Order: sequence, then structure tokens, then C-alpha cells
Amino acid sequence: MKKLIYVAVILLVFIITFHYREKILVYYKDLVSPKENVATTLVKNEYYRNYNFKYVSNTENFTPLNKQDILNIYYTIINSGMTEFSFYCSKDYLTCIDDVKDISKNEVIMSNINNFVHPYNGFKNVETEIDSLGKITVNINHNYTEEQKIILNYKIDEIIKNNINDSMDTKEKIRTIHDYIIEHTKYDQERSDNNVIKYNSDTAYGALIEGYALCGGYTDAMMLFLEKFNVKSYRISSEHHVWNYVDINNNWYNLDLTWDDPINPSGDETLEHTFFLITNKAMEKLDTNEHLFDKTVYSE
Repeated sequence: MKKLIYVAVILLVFIITFHYREKILVYYKDLVSPKENVATTLVKNEYYRNYNFKYVSNTENFTPLNKQDILNIYYTIINSGMTEFSFYCSKDYLTCIDDVKDISKNEVIMSNINNFVHPYNGFKNVETEIDSLGKITVNINHNYTEEQKIILNYKIDEIIKNNINDSMDTKEKIRTIHDYIIEHTKYDQERSDNNVIKYNSDTAYGALIEGYALCGGYTDAMMLFLEKFNVKSYRISSEHHVWNYVDINNNWYNLDLTWDDPINPSGDETLEHTFFLITNKAMEKLDTNEHLFDKTVYSE
């Protein structure tokens, strides 16, 4: 009889422990090793951008208290160039884990955040893992390889050396590079129409090295030069298109190299300036559905 009672007690303890295992683990972690409940130390690479925007800002607080804090954390992590980063929720933020899941799984939100970082720190994909202790780990797979960055940087320096001089003002420099990219790049129609992938046309490598680009390639290529010129900018996107948004003397302008490199039925190369540093009002008058963007995100 005593043996049966003993077995029953052990079984009951096991069932209770199993049922409350996550709470017990969290309690144990807080009690025994509370110092481990801290975020990874942020390490910024050379392409970190010290820019804050209305949609997202760099942060030093990696214990979120609301959704905006989570957006800022993701932006800061991606902006830093790190491949892995971990942080924890505040105990007072009861819906934090659910909000992290909602944001990290939302491709539109993550793509929007990605538009504000340097192309080299931009991601191909981001995975977020949450363990039973509430540790949130962000893993980032970047869009450019180290070899591609070396080749691109050499090419960009060469183009600047051969085409840019100190007598040019900012707009002249941007126009020169705008024209250069268009004159040396073809729109990757085969990939756009039939998804035949021959080039890295969705990146600056396709535009500047291989000579073929989609809108993402044109935009990244231009942004790399804007960074060299210390011009604040970001990528701005609609549902199916992306282009550059540029700050010159505290005024923001649209810059769309893709649409300034139109495809002609004759096959002739054409260079236009219809979308060269134009205001939102000017762009709206052109009445293009491809340029309808979310003004709550790109609110500058």
C-alpha cells in the first residue's frame, strides 16, 4: 500500500512538473542566473548607418516595452550587419512574444525595415527563434557575399574616380551616376517575364558588374553611390516596385533609375530623366500605379 502511494506521489509530481515546465524553467533562470537575461552586445560593422527615420530608429534598448520598440530593435540589429543577435522581452510587456512573432513573420513589415539599411547589411532572409526561456534570437542571411562586396567597392571607386570631380555639387554627382548606371545596365526582361535567373539582377552586383538589373538592382547600385557621397537616403517600395528616396538639403526626392531606363520595342537604349529627383507631387501627376507607397511607413 505504501509503495502504491509512493508511486502515485512521484507520478503526480512528474505530471505537475511537466505541465508547468516552462514556468519552472523561467523561474529557475531568474533565480539562479538572472545575469544571463541580457541582450547580445551589439557590434556595428562599417556599413552601419547612424540614421533615424520616422518609421524606425536605432536603439540601445533591447528590452522592448511596445511594438515600436520591437521594430527599432529589428532595424538596429539588421542595420548593424550582425548575423545573429539575441534579446529578451520585459516582464511587464505581456504580449511581447506574440508581437515579436507577428512582426517577424510579416514579410511586408520586414521588407519595409530592410529598406532603411545599407544594401550590404540588407538581408536575403531573417529567421527568429524563441526558446522556452523567452530568449529571442534573430538570425540574418545577408544579400551580398564578402567577395561581391570587395568587387563592388573596387568598381564603385573606379567609377567615381573616372566620372566625379570636386567641382560638382550633390545633384550633379547623382545625375552623373544615374546616367552611368542606366547607360551600362540593361533591364533583365527575361527574369522579369519568365523568372529565368542568369544574373544577380536583383542586387547591385547584377547592375554594376554583370550589366543586368531589376528594380532592386538599380536601386541598390544607386544607394551604394549615395552612401559614398554621404547623402541620406533609403529604398522606398510599392507592392511590386522599389526605387530610391533621397534627402538633399532636408528636402526629399524620388529617384527611379528603372523607369528612367525604359524598354523600347526597337531595342534601342534610352536614357530619361523623368524620375530624376522629383517630388511626391510631381510623381503623383505622372499617374503611375507602380509608385503608390505606404505613407505611414515612408512618411518623410
